[in-house]
Amino acid sequence: MKGFANALAYIRGRGIVRADIAVQDGRIVKISPPSHSVEPLAKTGDFLLTAGFIDEHIHGAGGADSMDGTQGALSVISQTLVKEGATSFLATTMTQSQNAIMAALIAIANFKRGRGARILGAHLEGPFISPKYTGAQSAEYIVKPSAEYFSALQKAAGGAIKMVTLAPEEDGGEMLIRLLKEEGITVSAGHSGATADQIEAAEKCGLSCITHTFNAQSPLHHRQAGVVGAALLNDGLYCEVIADAVHVSVPALKLLIKSKPAEKLILITDAMRAKGAAEGVSELGGQTVYVNDGQARLKDGSLAGSVLKMNVAVKNLVEKCGAPVEYALDCASYNPACNLGLQEEYGSIRCGAAADFTLLDGKFNVVTTVVGGEVVYIAG
Repeated sequence: MKGFANALAYIRGRGIVRADIAVQDGRIVKISPPSHSVEPLAKTGDFLLTAGFIDEHIHGAGGADSMDGTQGALSVISQTLVKEGATSFLATTMTQSQNAIMAALIAIANFKRGRGARILGAHLEGPFISPKYTGAQSAEYIVKPSAEYFSALQKAAGGAIKMVTLAPEEDGGEMLIRLLKEEGITVSAGHSGATADQIEAAEKCGLSCITHTFNAQSPLHHRQAGVVGAALLNDGLYCEVIADAVHVSVPALKLLIKSKPAEKLILITDAMRAKGAAEGVSELGGQTVYVNDGQARLKDGSLAGSVLKMNVAVKNLVEKCGAPVEYALDCASYNPACNLGLQEEYGSIRCGAAADFTLLDGKFNVVTTVVGGEVVYIAG
């Protein structure tokens, strides 16, 4: 039986321990004390073995974008992500024309994984957002929350939409949230000017998450707490965060860590096609983006997605924010799995779960990535 022998592994509930982990038919079938009873998939030594990372909010990488609407583009993204330890992701769309979004969703629904990360479905970011908080989204294609519009998209996607970012304060927002909740879709508030009271009301309708917390949303003010205040205050809400120390400063990251229950913080990259490609001129949602010094910005200086890698996000939580390693690993794996209702299948090393693993060295560099029991990346 194949797996990992005498691995230094992070196993939820037990911490970082030495163990043999056996894999069969793409799943973890046994976790036992070290006995070298399994045929190694990869050498582990003193590297840290963890559950594969899950990026629930990523637009592109390696020069490709989900909105390209092709199998080739999705394959490039999939094969790029395993280099940073991501074994699963939600291919994320943008606010574009209905036809463009549909084309992207059809490609996502029909994606056949090769030697890369698996697509768990689509994250629909927009078009149901606030025109006051567009960020890098295209304002001309924004529409009011609409069950009819969403149903047309979901039909084209063949049910592949698993998460929706919207502005709950817009007309029709709460009604759409109820529909999405009924269909088992994770609903997140983002690109929103909602008040804290409106976020609380939306949560009662089924809202469960805040999209890229602090970015493109009403800020915390002492007379109006806004989306940010609601995110910090409400223990029931998951909070995505882009932990690159650019989109969110280190003190703000520390505040978020201090404010949220450990299981409610989710690391995302919100990366665009420029991730993993050379710096210079790139593109996001039809807009020209300039990438310099690890930052992606529009011509007016606005941040436009990121080029963050998930293993670097984990590293930043530990080294810049002082978070425990186990905490940071959960933020990149178990917590997003829970947000999507997939914790029995992904996000932790446990018997019966998918055999998705990331092997990290002491500097959080990815050494090996395994998806479904298959080694898909080995660092050169």
